[in-house]
Amino acid sequence: MQELLLNTKKSQELYKKACEVIPGGVNSPVRSFKAVDLEPLFISKGKGAHIWDVDQNQYIDFVNSWGALIHGHIHEDVVDSIEKALTKGISYGASHENEIELAQIIIDNFPSIEKVRFVNSGTEAVMTAIRLARAYTRRNKIIKFDGCYHGHADSVLSTSNSGITTLGLPVCAGVTKNTASETITLPYNNIPILETTLSKFPKEIACIIIEPVVGNCGVITPEESFLRCVRDVTKKHNCLLIFDEVITGFRLSPGGAQTIYKITPDVTVLGKIIGGGMPIGAVGGRKEFLDLLAPVGNVYQAGTLSGNPLSVACGIATLKLLTEDSFKRLEDLGSMLCDGIKKINEEKGIKLQINRAGSMFTIFFCETRVYDSNSSKKANTKLFGQFFKNMLSNGIYLTPSQFESNFISTAHKEQDIKKTLEAYKQSLDSIT
Repeated sequence: MQELLLNTKKSQELYKKACEVIPGGVNSPVRSFKAVDLEPLFISKGKGAHIWDVDQNQYIDFVNSWGALIHGHIHEDVVDSIEKALTKGISYGASHENEIELAQIIIDNFPSIEKVRFVNSGTEAVMTAIRLARAYTRRNKIIKFDGCYHGHADSVLSTSNSGITTLGLPVCAGVTKNTASETITLPYNNIPILETTLSKFPKEIACIIIEPVVGNCGVITPEESFLRCVRDVTKKHNCLLIFDEVITGFRLSPGGAQTIYKITPDVTVLGKIIGGGMPIGAVGGRKEFLDLLAPVGNVYQAGTLSGNPLSVACGIATLKLLTEDSFKRLEDLGSMLCDGIKKINEEKGIKLQINRAGSMFTIFFCETRVYDSNSSKKANTKLFGQFFKNMLSNGIYLTPSQFESNFISTAHKEQDIKKTLEAYKQSLDSIT
């Protein structure tokens, strides 16, 4: 195992204590750092584009709470909004005026959304969206795509056997075969298989759910006409199209990936940035779908902390800070970093793949193009692990997995990008 050239003694001590009271010592599996053969770091604080661990090591942060912190850590306006909300109450379990304001901001930016229901997480939003689709269509089966992550609800934790007509099997203990059997998992960016599968089950599919830009298998962008085909076949077969924009919503553009690719889904799932780092999720869409939810309709969904005043205040402040200049800055920084990485690769004669969508990027340690889950699996995870440790030792905090997206924030500066490129070049030198 390659050594980490950092003092992480306090993190190691805390990890041992955490393992005694928390399963695996972490509250979300990817935080365990197992994919990079390390023990997890414990973070003590963040400011702007930087974080510090409990051993006082400083890093340029490209995780940014897995994309939620589009303005980096403790932006003054965002913190101020939380403090003001806090003086009025932590939680009401009742309606409050700011819920309307946040909903209106979302509606104003997403042409496909007429109404919004707030929940507490992306997982909960996905669960609700699928339930809506089943209620509206009176069908049971759903289609998802391999490599797209939609949270940990039972119905989306499944995979398919070989053969395009094989229904899902559980990939998680505790998910029943009956639940998984209602899910069909198809390869992303494959139009022929999608069309054949819909023809095989013409009146059984309630919805297709998809990350329009994949973020949880590493960044993978849609091939030309793929999303258009997905939209067309759902209309042809009278099933709903759900865009999971938990990651891409307000990150790729004010109206998410659907605005960039000019596709109008029936239902949109949001999270992360709309809470500015506080827990939140949302389901949005046309009135005819959203009005199926109780108390208007007969699709039940509830949550004590839904629309929590602190989360809503944080989200409003975060979204109000997003301007045309913000997105231009994010694009410029993303281009500067990824073009710089490509140039270093060319100079060294290294054939690594880098996929980028705006301020999202993934460096794949493989020589061939990554366009779906299967092609991503060609990546050398052992080599990535060595690279990750080198970058961490050089003060660069990337997502601790080959198969995740990294995120740039508006808090990053050109000097952060330059330092990252220097670290990248040094990190490659010791493993190639």
